[in-house]
Amino acid sequence: MDAQQEQTSAWNGTGGNAWVRLQPVLDAMYAGIEELLVDRVAAAVTGPAPVVIDVGCGTGATTLAIARRLGPAASCRGVDLSEPMVALARTREPGPAEFLVADAARHPFPPGEADVIASRFGVMFFDDPVAAFANLRAATRPGGSLRAIVWRGAAENPFMTRAVEAAAPLLDVAPYDPDVPGPFALADTDRALGLLRAAGWSTVTADPVDVACALPAGALDAYVGALGPVGRALASRDEATRDRVVEHLRPAFDEFRVGDDIRFTAACWLLGARA
Repeated sequence: MDAQQEQTSAWNGTGGNAWVRLQPVLDAMYAGIEELLVDRVAAAVTGPAPVVIDVGCGTGATTLAIARRLGPAASCRGVDLSEPMVALARTREPGPAEFLVADAARHPFPPGEADVIASRFGVMFFDDPVAAFANLRAATRPGGSLRAIVWRGAAENPFMTRAVEAAAPLLDVAPYDPDVPGPFALADTDRALGLLRAAGWSTVTADPVDVACALPAGALDAYVGALGPVGRALASRDEATRDRVVEHLRPAFDEFRVGDDIRFTAACWLLGARA
């Protein structure tokens, strides 16, 4: 199975279904990141009836937030290869946005239709990043923009890697690899900006942003047991094994506990570029 097939399989199976189940928790957890991206997209819009393509839209929160900010004259289109996530997105606030099940890296968008390409954690999973960013560049009008939020390195995001590290004695879980499609694939800004330039984008930038995030402590077990490499590894295990692993992982997150919440800082890059 090649990288593209692996991503399609994961997001239409265990990964996508987990995001659907945890949609309210994840939307609230990433609300600050959503707000930051919406602000930057709105600032990049110049025309009266902009078209925005939200890449890796997932369950639709960011697409809908952009649509609300830009108003009814805007056309906001969320694109994701996960059928279960897009199915949920289509049930939310019908009207202000539309959603498409497609691989944004390869989908034949109308040339030059978009004023802004936006993404919250959606562009790190391309199996051929140059070709994918070139496809998105072709979909953008001359002078249009790209605004994408991606993770910085694993060392700066201990919350993101804690479950994999803590589960090592109990599960055969591979650590995150920045050299393959995944959360940290664009953490190296020299690489990320080089990929954008090679794909035909100009005025490429990477601004560091640090965003406070939180989820209820009562949701931690569901979060660590369903998402990321640990969630994928546990999906095929029996209930007793899942319970034992989650119980083992729980104290590893004690440093992030603040009262009834789990709090952490998302260390990200805000990538910008012009067509």
